[in-house]
Amino acid sequence: MIIIVVRGIKMNLINEKAMVLKQGEIRAMFEKAKLFNNVISLGIGEPDLDTPKNIVEAGCKALNNGKTHYTPNAGIIGLRQEISKNLEKFGINSNPDKEIIVTTGAMGSLSMCLMVMINEGDEVLIQDPQWLNYYSQVKFVGGVAVPIPVYEKNSFKLVAKDIRDRITDKTKIIMINTPNNPTGAVLDYNDLREIADIAIENDLFIISDEVYSTLIYDGRRHISIASIEGMRDRVITINSFSKSFAMTGWRIGYAAGNEMVIDKMTRLQENLVACVNEPAQYAAIEALRNFDISENLKNIFESRRNHIVKELNSINGLSCTMPSGGFYVFLNIKATQKTSSEFANELLENKKVVTIPGSAFGKMGEGYVRIAYTLEESKLLEAVARIGDYVGSLIKE
Repeated sequence: MIIIVVRGIKMNLINEKAMVLKQGEIRAMFEKAKLFNNVISLGIGEPDLDTPKNIVEAGCKALNNGKTHYTPNAGIIGLRQEISKNLEKFGINSNPDKEIIVTTGAMGSLSMCLMVMINEGDEVLIQDPQWLNYYSQVKFVGGVAVPIPVYEKNSFKLVAKDIRDRITDKTKIIMINTPNNPTGAVLDYNDLREIADIAIENDLFIISDEVYSTLIYDGRRHISIASIEGMRDRVITINSFSKSFAMTGWRIGYAAGNEMVIDKMTRLQENLVACVNEPAQYAAIEALRNFDISENLKNIFESRRNHIVKELNSINGLSCTMPSGGFYVFLNIKATQKTSSEFANELLENKKVVTIPGSAFGKMGEGYVRIAYTLEESKLLEAVARIGDYVGSLIKE
């Protein structure tokens, strides 16, 4: 039992799990950056572009037309139907009445999915490095996050053998995220087929975070594991409008998949937030009906990726693989002999550039920093020049 003191009075006030919640390093670096001037932030991952005007206007029109009320807990049926149509593009057939829920961002989907699926002690296999909110959410609901190392030599992809080696009688879920944050890795059909086979053989479930699904480069196309034969009812596909349509602040996402899980998530959402705000749902319909917006965003980020990877790899002592998706570079800094935290903090303090320590994403992230190429190219090139100056002071030819 944790006892806290408030104004001299001992009170068993806060849930023990809540007491150990910590601020993530991403937000910590963001807050530290506020102490400096002339900062270039390559930190928090969100498009620098505003939400397209037609999407904003759709939200405003909904407000002006009185769409300011509660909606069904699972979201308005019109939006769920549009989501279903979009999923069909990736070979996923979902009943919009029973197999789709609209949530407060993808994080709302993820947290509720874990809350309705995880019992105390259930194990969830999660690659390392990975977005660490997965780990904290699994722990908060009583599960055990089991890290699966991924390696730069394998383009940071999950390897089937490494998954198999960590399955126990307590394993319940495999978490996948493709394209991946922070590495930019993309799983192809063969990768996903092998993971699907493991899930079927061991009676496991998949939570597939696909929030970067529209940001895949070099002419490749996103493949969802839910589209693979035998996986339809074993997968909860999680997505959002944040990255695809520059709608991070709208806080709207969705989950699709197993009817029983979606039903329980809908009942839980009734108890947590009731529903997603109504005008945002109409804005999301407009987004899905104009999907070329996401293609335009992809082209912008692909151009930025090409420039920044070339420039970073030209700096003596640094290297990075070409990310296949998302909008992050996972930069190898091992030659500097700095820890990832030392590198990121000194770079901010000395050169006013924000990066995120790789250690923020797990044990295997040490020796790397994450860079978000979510700025216009002139600012990216200025940031790279500053990084080069900093590294040049560490590594003498």
